[in-house]
Amino acid sequence: MESDLASRLNRPLTIGRTTIDRRLVLAPMTLLGHIAFRELLAGFGGYGLLFGEMCSARRIPQEVRADSAYFSWREAERQHLVMQIFGADPTVMATAARIIEGKGLYGVDLNFGCSVATICKQRCGAALLKTPDQAARIVEAVRRAISIPLFVKFRTGWIDDPAIPVDLARRFASAGADALTFHPRVAPDRRSRPPRWDYIKRVKDAVSIPVFGNGDVFDGTDCLRMLETTGCDGVAIGRMAIARPWLMAQMAGLLSPDTGIYQCTALAMLDLMEKHFDDRRALRRYKKFALYFSANFKFAHSFYKRIGNARDLEAVKGELDAFFLGNPQTTTRPNMNFFL
Repeated sequence: MESDLASRLNRPLTIGRTTIDRRLVLAPMTLLGHIAFRELLAGFGGYGLLFGEMCSARRIPQEVRADSAYFSWREAERQHLVMQIFGADPTVMATAARIIEGKGLYGVDLNFGCSVATICKQRCGAALLKTPDQAARIVEAVRRAISIPLFVKFRTGWIDDPAIPVDLARRFASAGADALTFHPRVAPDRRSRPPRWDYIKRVKDAVSIPVFGNGDVFDGTDCLRMLETTGCDGVAIGRMAIARPWLMAQMAGLLSPDTGIYQCTALAMLDLMEKHFDDRRALRRYKKFALYFSANFKFAHSFYKRIGNARDLEAVKGELDAFFLGNPQTTTRPNMNFFL
């Protein structure tokens, strides 16, 4: 019999003029949600949509799919891949969105949530939450430019006031967004405090379009609780999907992982990095992956140090073989020191 969680997740959801089969999605993550990781995740399944890495809207017209580290995809994922873009100019954002639609991808996601200083200094990402009129103009411009689904990912704002995300959600919906992904933390907070899930409920109650909740969903219990307490239509999984790429398939009732899944996943990820990236990029991205993957082990620092000190991909392979030869102990919930 299908579990309560799986039955909630394995239901179709209408987004714009389209329908997705499941209500779990991979949240967009820079240097983490790349083409290699998405192929790894696809091998497990369980998701309704995949979101690509954040791409600069200004760069999209010059990006070449075969060479780009960000603006690339597999043919098999084209019809369920949403490409996230950031920028401050409505015309530039609309142009990038039009190109994405022309590539046959499922949808476009507007990044109004990144609080990294280099992005905010360009008046992009979460900085746009300080100028909601400008943010809404971007949504309107992109909506006029494309007919495919349009998503907006955003945070609470820059001060902890639930009225702010409610107002933002209404503005984005009125401007033409088909769905929202809401991460209920203030922009300066880089996961140092728990997300305010009650704010997700307020946002959901304020709009009629689908809302995906995001933030601190580490297992099936968390996922079910978010769905039940907030009324959100779906859940976006971020760094926990990096730590356990099989998690969405597990939540959807498609597999029950055994202890061997950790070693198999670590090695499969390495093979996919080599397949999709040159050695330099592959090594850098594998080390980013290893930070979150290491949170699964009781001696997490030992694993991460081994990978972090590896000089090349061959050394990474040797360290993985040596580490798993010792039958490392795993944790029920991740070591949160590796999620900050």
